[in-house]
Amino acid sequence: MFDDFPDILSVKDIMNALDIGRNKAYILLQTKQIKSIRIGSTYKVPKTELIKYVYNNCIG
Repeated sequence: MFDDFPDILSVKDIMNALDIGRNKAYILLQTKQIKSIRIGSTYKVPKTELIKYVYNNCIG
């Protein structure tokens, strides 16, 4: 499903993968609905966490 995406995703990658806007992407990250690592002001998301989010909220 997300084979074309890198193993570590940026906010732009999250936006593209879920077809959402920047504000929604940041809300998902800040509320920890999608687990991420924050380095300074930059969010990095393991692809496995995006897959868990999709499975738990969109499929299951």
